[in-house]
Amino acid sequence: MRPAVGAHVVDTVTGRIGVVMGHEGPYVQLRPYGGGCEWDAEPEAVRQATAAERLREAMAHARARSRGEVP
Repeated sequence: MRPAVGAHVVDTVTGRIGVVMGHEGPYVQLRPYGGGCEWDAEPEAVRQATAAERLREAMAHARARSRGEVP
């Protein structure tokens, strides 16, 4: 799977949801929802995030932002 840049995917190795930022060599570069440090994932280890997973991640980010934990 080679997900499109901007797609929301799940890194099945870590369980983290990320936004595809690009492709470098054999890896998919992901960034956490809302920003942060990118990480590389194996293309075979990513899958499309479900609508429920995307909503859960957006709500967690909004709660953290309201508590002042993220800019």
